Amino acid sequence: MADQTYAVIQTQGKQYLVKPGDSLVVDRLPAEEGKKYVFDQVLLRVDKGKTEVGTPFVKGAKVEATVEAHQL
Repeated sequence: MADQTYAVIQTQGKQYLVKPGDSLVVDRLPAEEGKKYVFDQVLLRVDKGKTEVGTPFVKGAKVEATVEAHQL
């Protein structure tokens, strides 16, 4: 398990466990389809066995994503 990488992020009052390559459905984000979006409210980060826990957020941590589509 030492090679696992994941994070717990918070967005719009909800928390999500995310791993590289994951697809995630969240409430509409203020970004256009195909554009990058940065989640900077990272509550927990695990990278190759090293765990960082935020108080409440991990300082300097971020998760980058691409907005695939907006649903109505």
